[in-house]
Amino acid sequence: MSKVIIIGAGGVGGVVTHKCAQLPEVFSEIVLASRTKEKCDQIAAQLDRPITTAAVDADSVPQLVELFNAHKPDLVINVALPYQDLTIMDACLEYGVHYLDTANYEPPDTAKFEYSWQWAYQDKFKNANLMALLGSGFDPGATNVFTAYLAKHYFDEIESLNIIDVNGGNHGYAFATNFNPEINIREVSAPSRHWEGGEFKETPAMSKSQPFTCPDEVGTYNIYRMYHEELESLAKHFPSLKKAQFWMSFSENYLKHLEVLENVGMTGIEPVEFEGHQIIPLQFLKALLPDPASLGPRTKGKTCIGCLVKGKKGGKEKSAFIYNIKDHQDCYREVKSQAISYTTGVPAMIGAKMMLEGKWMQSGVWNMEQMDPDPFLEDMNKYGLPWEVIEDPDFAKDFD
Repeated sequence: MSKVIIIGAGGVGGVVTHKCAQLPEVFSEIVLASRTKEKCDQIAAQLDRPITTAAVDADSVPQLVELFNAHKPDLVINVALPYQDLTIMDACLEYGVHYLDTANYEPPDTAKFEYSWQWAYQDKFKNANLMALLGSGFDPGATNVFTAYLAKHYFDEIESLNIIDVNGGNHGYAFATNFNPEINIREVSAPSRHWEGGEFKETPAMSKSQPFTCPDEVGTYNIYRMYHEELESLAKHFPSLKKAQFWMSFSENYLKHLEVLENVGMTGIEPVEFEGHQIIPLQFLKALLPDPASLGPRTKGKTCIGCLVKGKKGGKEKSAFIYNIKDHQDCYREVKSQAISYTTGVPAMIGAKMMLEGKWMQSGVWNMEQMDPDPFLEDMNKYGLPWEVIEDPDFAKDFD
């Protein structure tokens, strides 16, 4: 029985809170904190058990430490903005509490996605006898664990990895993002990078695409190669990989709107002066777009996210695809969320559970694939994200 503080009351924060609240035998006390306490109170009102809510500025180490001192958590679950990872990690070190997040640190002033800043905390957390678990969402997160599971049980050596993220949902808006618009648009508009021949190779954003037919009649979608942070840690921890790529589906409508917004400068992250005020165009655009947390009742369809791995077993070439399919409306009925937030929030809860139960607990800074995948995937089946494995799928030939 443990007390957790969840920082962040957006779509993912709501799912994490709901799922933790469903397991009082693990999460005996829950504190939900955000810059806006009202958002926390709205989530708390949806639950069938009492939790504590609080206001905190996650950019302020002193405020965070004050919060931790007031509530004395065993674990801090960070589902705030990626810009705030380092301040929350600093506060965890100062107070002395374990840490978990779902996305790697990004500096606010440049679209740069890498683990170097957080990996640099390895000695600090190890010397403090504290654990920091990085990227416990779906991608990154479950996709890292999927890869580790296939490497452990299906292959002697893995040589190629294709992470495929398809959102077959429709929310009915002309343009909206399924998670934080600022983070989403920064990711999509950044140059693509993939691992090949022992190094990352860069190509223009969205310059390579292909159709992909999902299993279980989810549908056929165009997927686009882009950079995603788990490629960095997976290439490091599975040195046998010769090639690793990340693919995500986008509709023509989404890409057309994004192109126009880029052309008129609305996706910029450099401040501009407007009527005597400094504003960042992308942050202004975020204020105009629908809140991802509001998309739950509108979104219909399914997600399909998985990992296609190729390698050798017993000296023979083989491939395997491990994946989860989730229905948006099923998620809304359970936790008032669409599937994008659900598929991120459930693995955050499971990662926290793995730590608090001692199954994954060890001092230092760790990525998901460095842990034993078996208990995590057992819990994915239990708590709403069932997965399947297809050995030697026909579509493996479409990915070089």
